Formats: sequence, C-alpha cells, structure tokens
Amino acid sequence: MKFKKSLGQNLLIDKNVLRKITSITKISKKNVIEIGPGTGNLSFEILKFNPCKLLCIEKDRIFSSNLKKLSKDIENLFVINSDILRTDLKSMMLNNTVIFGNLPYNISSQILIKFIKINPWPPNFERLIFMFQKEVGEKIIADYGNKNYSRLSIITKSRLKIMKYFYVSKNCFLPRPKVDSIVIEFKPYVNENLNLKSINTLEYITNFFFSNKRKMINKALKKLNINDQDFLKKEKINANLRPENLTEKNYYKIAEFYEKITK
Repeated sequence: MKFKKSLGQNLLIDKNVLRKITSITKISKKNVIEIGPGTGNLSFEILKFNPCKLLCIEKDRIFSSNLKKLSKDIENLFVINSDILRTDLKSMMLNNTVIFGNLPYNISSQILIKFIKINPWPPNFERLIFMFQKEVGEKIIADYGNKNYSRLSIITKSRLKIMKYFYVSKNCFLPRPKVDSIVIEFKPYVNENLNLKSINTLEYITNFFFSNKRKMINKALKKLNINDQDFLKKEKINANLRPENLTEKNYYKIAEFYEKITK
C-alpha cells in the first residue's frame, strides 16, 4: 500500500493504543464522527462499543472507497469522501456527538481551530479526542508560565477544557513518523472570563502578538491603537513584557478592548 505524505498518512496499528483511545470517554449509544479513518483501524474498534452512528470523514478517495466496501453491511457506519477543512461541521453533528481524529500533522492545528470557531457556542459535540504531533500537542496543553505556552494554548483553552492526555510512540504507526504523538481529550465549555462578540478577535490578537514573540508588546499595542493607559493599568498589563509573559485573561481583555475600539 502506498501512503501519501502530503495527506500525513500514518496509520495507527497498535491495538493497545487503539483500545486506550476508545476507552477515554463513553461512546456507547452516542453519535460518533471520526476524522481520517484511513483503513478503519480505529473505526472498527469504535464500533465494538455500539455507537448509534459512526460517520467517517476521509479525504483520500482510495481509503474512502475501501472503507465503504468493508462496511457495506454495517448499518450504523457511514463513510464520506471529504476534506474536513471544507466540511460543514454543524450539519453533521447531532446531539451527544463524540469526535475522534488521528489528525494529519501538517493541518492538525487548523482542524482544531475549525472546531473551536464553531458558531453558535457551545456546540453539539461533547468530546473531542484528537491525536497530534507531540510538539504541537504540548503547545496546546501548556499553561501560562510553561515554556510551550503559545497562542494555540490561549485559543484552545478559551473554549475547550483539557480532560486527559497520553503519549504515543512513533513505533505504533505505519509508516513510522519521525516524532512521537499525543492524544488529547477536550470538553467544550462556556468561559465566563471571555466576553467577545467573535472568537475570531482572540485568534487575530494572539496571532498579532505571537508573530513577534521575541519583542516587547508595546509596539504591537501601538499598532493596534491600544494606548489607553487606564485600561492597561486596570488589567495590570505591562507593555514592556513579551507575548509569552501575558496570561490568558490578559489576552481575553485585550481582545475585548480591541472589539470596543474597532466596532
């Protein structure tokens, strides 16, 4: 079998890890979506728990076709050939949906952000269980003060709680990638500290600051026309700090202020 590097095709073949992933959260009688099922290794493990419905979204036409053939007699398994980044997620999610994904390394953060930006919020899904490249995953789970703290940490935790995570060796895949992976379970929630008209504002603000990660934030604040000293003093935001030295709440408040001055 030929694997497409452009689609980040690394199939999880370790049965112990497959079982560990499916045991993270309850999926019996739930609606389940799987992103990138490949040859169906995780799909058939999920089916053992008797979900109401398992919808597999596979971009690769050959994988999708093969999985349809394998599942033609399975009533609760549905396979569609589609690119998850171009898919209308809301139309596919029913109540009590659990979403799994062994995500392609090259677009994993884009896929996560797509789910975070679902509107209106909270969404219909109740859990996300995603696998990431270890380096990316550690940026996602990092708390303020950690060396991996990043814009991805801030955006993710503005709408998702990290429930559990565990590491997966590169030896568990075929073909074997160069790096290890991490599986993270997320739960959506309404963040009472966040009062934004659009989550896109937080995405824009964090991207603006972290694109100049090594510089003090004073220039970024100036370019955004955030020069209200009373606001900065009230929120205890020191303009001489670097982006990684601001807390998640600092970024929430900056984003809220930016929405006010640009409405």
